[in-house]
Amino acid sequence: MSLGDERNDGPYGGSGETRTRLPEGEGGGQDVYGGGRRSSRSSSRSLVTVVGVVVLLIAAIAFANRGGEESSGGGGGDGKKAGADPTAASGQEPVGGKTAGIPSGFANSEQGAQSAAANYASALGSDGMFNQARRHQIVQAVADSSSVNRLQSGFDSDYSQAFLKKIGLSNDGSAPAGSTFVNRTLPAGTKVKSYSASSATVEVWCSGLFGLTGENSTNPVTGSWFTVTMKLKWSDGDWKVLDSSQKSGPTPVNGDNPISGADEIGEAVKEFGGFTYAR
Repeated sequence: MSLGDERNDGPYGGSGETRTRLPEGEGGGQDVYGGGRRSSRSSSRSLVTVVGVVVLLIAAIAFANRGGEESSGGGGGDGKKAGADPTAASGQEPVGGKTAGIPSGFANSEQGAQSAAANYASALGSDGMFNQARRHQIVQAVADSSSVNRLQSGFDSDYSQAFLKKIGLSNDGSAPAGSTFVNRTLPAGTKVKSYSASSATVEVWCSGLFGLTGENSTNPVTGSWFTVTMKLKWSDGDWKVLDSSQKSGPTPVNGDNPISGADEIGEAVKEFGGFTYAR
């Protein structure tokens, strides 16, 4: 029913990386000059080949730039780039308004619904949900008036004092002295399942971080991947949450980054702020 339903199995977290492999012979510790002396004819041919490649690259870049200008100009086109990846960002500015510190005032469109779902998933998956007063602010800011009481009751049950004690937090959701509590949801993408001008169902693929830093922590910060499904209603000039649910994955293969120490993670959480998510 709520984002807290799967919280006991390390609900929010994730990491990933892209590695670049150099071509054979580049950076591999080998003699870059090879084993034998090349003739002047061979050198000349190599120079001609290199010059030819450079010329082709310059021509390709110039053509690509010209194509981009034509597609974005006012020469009778609709301003849309043909064959654009449907998951690409729109490039439009995010919303400027906020309610209780949470982005608000989304457009009555598919894009607006996706932006709302991403921002609401981030808010409902934040460390603020572990403090009762802040949790009530968040829910009242994002939920539709017809679902506020039901969602509030469900979240209060999820974040019970027994649960807070189990993960090492005090009754008000604060971390022990010398520790930093980490609970951050990071939307990676959105997908519209259904849409009309009055309602929408949007899936938000997320990674996240969850746990406690500190030398004595028995609940270290871990990562996970999950998908949040938001059912939204257009109400009073904005998208509001009717219901939300969560399932695990899709989960990529873990990268080979070295694991950071608790102090480094704690400092990163304090120093790196969050975002306003726009489609």
